[in-house]
Amino acid sequence: MTTRDLTVESRRISAEHPEYTAVLNKRFNKRLAGRPDYVRLAASTEQVLTAVQEAVNERQRVVVTSGGHCLEGFVSDPNVRVILDVSPMKRIYYDAARGAVAVEAGATVGETFRALFEAWGTVIPLGEYPGIGMGGHVVGGAFGFLCRQLGLAADYLYGIEVVTVDEAGRAGVVIATRDMSDPNRELWWAHTGAGGGNLGIVTRYWFRASGASGGDPATLLPRAPQSIATFKAEWNWNDLDRPSFARLLRNHGHWGEQHSGADSPHASLWTLMAIHRQQFGKVIVRGVSTAGDAAERQASECLASIGDGLDAPRPELARMAWLDFALNPFPDLFGMPPGGVRMKAKDALLKKRLADDQIAVAYDYLTRTDHDVVGGMLGLASYGGCVNTVAPDATASPQRGAIFDLACTTGWLDPKEDAQNLAWVRAFYRDLFAATGGVPVPGDAYDGALINHPDVDLADRTMNASGVPWQTLYYQGNYPRLQRIKARWDPLNVFRHDLSIRVEG
Repeated sequence: MTTRDLTVESRRISAEHPEYTAVLNKRFNKRLAGRPDYVRLAASTEQVLTAVQEAVNERQRVVVTSGGHCLEGFVSDPNVRVILDVSPMKRIYYDAARGAVAVEAGATVGETFRALFEAWGTVIPLGEYPGIGMGGHVVGGAFGFLCRQLGLAADYLYGIEVVTVDEAGRAGVVIATRDMSDPNRELWWAHTGAGGGNLGIVTRYWFRASGASGGDPATLLPRAPQSIATFKAEWNWNDLDRPSFARLLRNHGHWGEQHSGADSPHASLWTLMAIHRQQFGKVIVRGVSTAGDAAERQASECLASIGDGLDAPRPELARMAWLDFALNPFPDLFGMPPGGVRMKAKDALLKKRLADDQIAVAYDYLTRTDHDVVGGMLGLASYGGCVNTVAPDATASPQRGAIFDLACTTGWLDPKEDAQNLAWVRAFYRDLFAATGGVPVPGDAYDGALINHPDVDLADRTMNASGVPWQTLYYQGNYPRLQRIKARWDPLNVFRHDLSIRVEG
């Protein structure tokens, strides 16, 4: 670890300042709220270092925010006294000394897509929503529309710059890379899937594809797609009874099982089935293809398979430039009402399609009328492909056998509706995975859950009756190694939250 000049200070913003409220209001999930003593806006690694050292000296609990899209209260924690906002750190450039593309932690996914494409015509398979901050996104593994074709964003991570705190309480800046000779390599490894808020504050990432070499940044990362084709198809709930609903989900599951391999001709196709509650009226399948001229045929084959035996909907097809899509994907999917929403999401990775009894559970929860949960839905995003060509211990992201990312979610506006929404989504998830204690225990059928979609319920024994700890659901066999890295790089447990790595237990 190296220390730097601590004379450079970020701005300390107290509660009476308008920027204080602006930082707090960035949070995506309005159900969660904290009120720290102050916030800081950091525009450089040196400012992050200074702010962390000051918080440690004052024995103040400090957390970091970038895009503000954490689904749980890791930042909006009442016990947090200092929020460090790194969103001013947005530089994206080629670092010739390291032979990699550098991206500062405050850049968003959309800003990174734009910079990579406009400068070099390249891409990293980042997440779907362009407003997500890179700081917390990449360290959790990061998957998106291109994951089946290209893998996880963390699979392209060459190095990190991170502010850590040693056993003497001294903050320092560490650079760690995947080079086998790097003495800090284990710290790099942890940042390929451990999730944010565990080991330090990331200030910069370096990206380069494994095996890439040379000094031309246009050759160090995958080429961006020439174009993107999208489709959207809808089934009306009025046309679906229990048998036809079951057939639709079985068909969808079989398609996922048949086309989950990296060698599948459909590996360049990503899909999302969004099954809204019945009062919303729609079951929607969206697709994103990079297959060029073959995209329309690819979409037709996919929808024909999913809709086999049912009335086939007429799809809406569109083709556009990659960057146009990446900066504004599916506006009706990602649009938010003014002021944001309160929400709860519960994630699981499936290695197989949903079983018939699980489909029956889904039908019951999506049609039942005893809970008026208008914003509830079940989502099934296609996964696998190139993601599953990487060994579970090659990165800290061990989920390398899944074919779907499932999410039970609900969103609402009125705080008075908290209890009914939380009760519905928790019961739905519990009953889907009743055979394994209410959670997706890693095994033949499931691959656990993603730490980038955190759910504190998994650490609650009243909701996780499996006997399998939450650490195993998120990290599987990688957890002991992460514990050793935590003990080495954050011995004072400065960086922590409800689902952070524990050195013991």
